[in-house]
Amino acid sequence: MHKVALKEKIGFGFGDMASSMFWKIFSMYLLFFYTKVYGISPAAVGTLFLLTRIWDVVNDPMMGVIADRTRSRWGKYRPYLLWFAVPFAVMGVLTFVTPDVGATGKLIYAYVTYALMMMVYTAINVPYASLLGVMSSNPRERNTLSSYRMFLAFIGSFITFMLFQPLIDFFNGGDASGDALTSVSANPTGWTGAVAVIGVLCAILFYLCFRLTRERVKPVDESSEKISVKQDFINLKRNFPWWILMASGLAALLFNAIRDSVALFYFADYIKINYKLPAFDWTLATIYLLVGQAANMVGVALAAPLSNRYGKKRTYIAAMSLAAVLSACFFALKPDQIAMIMIMQILISVCAGYVLPLLWSMYADVVDHQELVTGRRATGLIFSSSSMSQKLGWAFGAALSGWLLAAFGYQQDAVAQSEYAVFGVKLMLSWLPAAGCILAVVGMFYYPLSDKRVKEISEELEKRRKG
Repeated sequence: MHKVALKEKIGFGFGDMASSMFWKIFSMYLLFFYTKVYGISPAAVGTLFLLTRIWDVVNDPMMGVIADRTRSRWGKYRPYLLWFAVPFAVMGVLTFVTPDVGATGKLIYAYVTYALMMMVYTAINVPYASLLGVMSSNPRERNTLSSYRMFLAFIGSFITFMLFQPLIDFFNGGDASGDALTSVSANPTGWTGAVAVIGVLCAILFYLCFRLTRERVKPVDESSEKISVKQDFINLKRNFPWWILMASGLAALLFNAIRDSVALFYFADYIKINYKLPAFDWTLATIYLLVGQAANMVGVALAAPLSNRYGKKRTYIAAMSLAAVLSACFFALKPDQIAMIMIMQILISVCAGYVLPLLWSMYADVVDHQELVTGRRATGLIFSSSSMSQKLGWAFGAALSGWLLAAFGYQQDAVAQSEYAVFGVKLMLSWLPAAGCILAVVGMFYYPLSDKRVKEISEELEKRRKG
């Protein structure tokens, strides 16, 4: 089994570093941007997120099928990193442009640009995710690759949170008073400029990922490449581990999505402490996000050594169970307990950072399982489901957050929110994410691919390739 060099592991991580920089902007800031800056109602934004993600149920698997059947001198999956790097950056910027076209026109523009952004995200991210299944056939090496991927992804998120608020200030003429994320609602060009800078960084990182990685794992049976698309979907439908992983992963991503979507609302409407860290001009909300990303990286760093020692399934269940308890406790925190809020954010984020690389590594195991059973290696199709679950988890989480904000009477143009609305915000940062964690734990109890079984599958496929 080929050992992947350090340079290539870092190069592979650059791809998710780029994806994560935009993904965190979407998950942390977009609901807030659409409501507070662009002036769309929370309920309308929630519906927008859900409807545009329904298309991904078709779009993501379709992209996986296309990638599986791609033939080029660069391989099946790597070419898409080159072809879509620039469109990825351009669509990100257009998503944060705010034309003055009336209430209906604004909503239509948001639907079109966000839907196109997610299509481009699919076109580059599904092939990128599939690379994990073809860079190495060694399960432990995949754990390491997945950890590099997630560690660099969280570094990308950290950089985004570090730069985003100062960039908004910069493009708005250096506004250093109050919270930049809420004070610039009358001048949204700062948001557009900030996203443009991040977009350029993303395009460069995708190109480096393309240059530094290689595809190595070939199907055991080359003739299986001619299997019809219909048969690929039939095989996937019969893949029980895939169903379980999809369900558990969707619940885990729902947990992350709900917490991410309402974090800014929590600080704007519940904490309401006007503070900036003098050296960097970071508000409490920005510090909260940065602390979470740093803790995520700790979780990612622990994922490979702990899962290699104790098993992916067992440690996944332990991390999600702890996250459920901590999230529920978050509800009781008061606005003046800033230190405790940050400590709880650290502990919950370590758990969240730990489970994400395990999910991606498990999808590679599911690819091997299906190849052993059917003789067909549908890497792109199976990894497209991981991208689909990521976007659906975030979409359901963000949509639910938007609808609940409306249900609790949240007013996007109000100076101060009602107690009931603030109660809803607190609920969405505590008990609802805890429920997502519990669902993820229940699902994982039924996951059949133990570490022992994964090793057996890998060894059998390796024998067949040599034969």
